[in-house]
Amino acid sequence: MQNRGVMIDQKVLEHMHEHISQWSACADDRSIFLQCYSMMTANTLKEIELGGFRDGPWVESLLNRFAEYYFNALDAYELHDGSAPAVWQHAHDITIMPGTLPVQHLLLGVNAHINYDLVLTVTELLREEGEETDSDQLAIRYQDYAHVNTIIANTIDAVQDTILNPSMLSMRVLDTIMGRMDEALIARSLRSWRERVWVTAIALLHAPSERVYQDEVKRLETHVMQLALAISEKRWRALIGR
Repeated sequence: MQNRGVMIDQKVLEHMHEHISQWSACADDRSIFLQCYSMMTANTLKEIELGGFRDGPWVESLLNRFAEYYFNALDAYELHDGSAPAVWQHAHDITIMPGTLPVQHLLLGVNAHINYDLVLTVTELLREEGEETDSDQLAIRYQDYAHVNTIIANTIDAVQDTILNPSMLSMRVLDTIMGRMDEALIARSLRSWRERVWVTAIALLHAPSERVYQDEVKRLETHVMQLALAISEKRWRALIGR
């Protein structure tokens, strides 16, 4: 079962790399987030192969479903019919706006994919398990989910070196001055976001009715859009510079 899952994830990585190549060739800044995402996915795959998770096949399912949300939103955006989630519509639209920093492109993608897509992905997978997921099983799911934080933390330095630093002199200066402190701050922020995601997913899982569920999803959409608008503010240029 585990080898079959890895094969599926390798195809997902190939799909990511195809888009990265196409976007990089035409200076489409959507490649910034996708490069980061592909690195995180590849490193999580390696950890699965090394047996680093309690339930590797479940993590594989999480990876694949998570990627489906990303590519479904991308396909919807490219249809130009308004069906893409608002937070992804905003993140993709920003790529054609002059003066947007690479770190903003990265964080807009991270916000949409973690704070929105990941909530729905985790909720969906846990819902499918239904009554079979008791408290002990849920604890295992959470341990594996939380273990991804370590993989993210270990990947951040490479993301900064290979994706952000080449296009942002200020990021290289910041990295030199702060050493690994800046990576630690980013890792802590993402860990906080992912912890909120888990709490929100569990709340959605236990929603007493479909109406309550949909109301909570609307609140989630409002929250992630507020974060997206904050990330997009032009004052970032004054705070970070070029």
